[in-house]
Amino acid sequence: MKSADEAVRETIGTVFARFFELCSVRQAVLSLRDDGLLLPRRRGPGEIEWVPAAYTAVHDMLINPTYAGAFAYGRRQSQRRLGEDGRARVSIVPVPRERWRTLITDHHPAYVSWEQHEQILAQIARNAPTAGEGAAAREGQALLQGLVRCGRCGRRMHSAYSGARGREGYARRYYCDPREGQVAHNGPDGPECQGLGGRQLDEAVLAEVFGVLEPAAIQATVKALADREASETTRLRAFELAVERARYDAERARRQFDACEPENRLVARTLETNWETALRELERVEGELSTQRGRRTSPLSSEELERLERAGADLRAIFDAPSTSQRDRKLLVRALISEIVVTVDRDASTIDATISWEGGASTKLTPLKLRRQGQSYRATDEDTVELVRRLAAHYDDKTIAYILANQKRRTATGLRFTQHRVCNLRNSHDIPAYTPDPAAGSADSELVSVQRAARELDVTPQTVYRWLRDGFIKGEQPAPTAPWRIRLDDELRSKVAEHAPDGWLGLDDAARALGVVRQTVLHRVQRGELAAVHVRRGKRKGLRIQVKPEHAGLFDTPQ
Repeated sequence: MKSADEAVRETIGTVFARFFELCSVRQAVLSLRDDGLLLPRRRGPGEIEWVPAAYTAVHDMLINPTYAGAFAYGRRQSQRRLGEDGRARVSIVPVPRERWRTLITDHHPAYVSWEQHEQILAQIARNAPTAGEGAAAREGQALLQGLVRCGRCGRRMHSAYSGARGREGYARRYYCDPREGQVAHNGPDGPECQGLGGRQLDEAVLAEVFGVLEPAAIQATVKALADREASETTRLRAFELAVERARYDAERARRQFDACEPENRLVARTLETNWETALRELERVEGELSTQRGRRTSPLSSEELERLERAGADLRAIFDAPSTSQRDRKLLVRALISEIVVTVDRDASTIDATISWEGGASTKLTPLKLRRQGQSYRATDEDTVELVRRLAAHYDDKTIAYILANQKRRTATGLRFTQHRVCNLRNSHDIPAYTPDPAAGSADSELVSVQRAARELDVTPQTVYRWLRDGFIKGEQPAPTAPWRIRLDDELRSKVAEHAPDGWLGLDDAARALGVVRQTVLHRVQRGELAAVHVRRGKRKGLRIQVKPEHAGLFDTPQ
């Protein structure tokens, strides 16, 4: 029968709800302990004490058919054996269900249905780390842990990790150990029956999974929102009942203290201590309730709910989000996939994989290309490779690394580009290094950097940049953020003079003489309609523009 204590019933229900949510006894225990939720334990007739969650207590509660409304007799039996010291030992061992003496389902009110009880037992059995079979979803990077089956011998394939830890964890792989099956140790692939890298298979299976999930995105959004509200309400209810129970205990301790005769100090001190302990416990559970209420997210408005229901959930973004644990990702995959049968053909360098979905359907994947040892799974995007190819004709590796860093580009592994990494990228894609071409420039015409152009023209680099911005001179920039290259020739040199020619005007005077604004004068200089020079010495230092008589009144409005 269910307990008459509402707090006991709510706590037991919370234990089952946590297991259905996390699919692991250990994870359920950790979750209960993290929340500080205590479990009831019978201490004597009519006496209940509240203790922290323990693995044995939670496991026994989950597998006990009594909580599923069944009456069972004969679940355990005593077994006699001879100890090492020659004495008889008696131990209590579990008995298989088919050997139970009595089993009556739907005998009394239950916390879970009998079908749910069967699901719990099956999940716990799957989580057990049995050789060659699946195990509970863990935090390792192998997404298909426990789901991959060898297409040769039919056994479950193991997952393993190696190498240095990178941004995406250790290198992962799946392999079939012939020492645990019927395949000879000297199998066709040596010590292993077969093995393959894990990342390529994981990505192919994920692409198929999200292709299947895409039509169900809207329904998944609606259900997730409803489940979130129900889960948070259930979670808070357990803590609210804990506070109610603690208040009762504190009030009961106070009444006992008040009923004690003041002169009886031996009893009064004990009752006072019990009252203080009850008050501290009340303070603790009230603090936990306040913490849980603070964690609760604000409910969405009706407009937000309608918008989400129309748009659906971006399941792939949720799946890849940093807040989603690897264990949660595995649980999602396990909810859809029963197993994946893999066969590696090393002669053809291919991987054949067939997905068996929950429900009986199956999908055969396009054969994957088997990667050889030392072949990288990562590749720099083609846009970056083509940019490096274009820049290598003009700049050295150090300058290219500077350009790529300014453009926020990263290597295939997410690292900043350096001179050494640019060199490696060029070599892997057969891009020749930059070599200055003596025939490309001469004393009369040569492409130079801004710094060298400033030295040759006896001005500051800031002046050269201002000329580029104003259009006084022209330059080349093969890519955004790349260093400017200036064509240093006689035409450019003629634009810089020691003294201003007679009759040439400054920018402001030229604008007044032409009856236009300064920017219009600069535009006409850019187009070559007005001759201009930069004077680098004396009081008339700066831009000087030739305004001929025919230019005057050029923009005047006809009368």
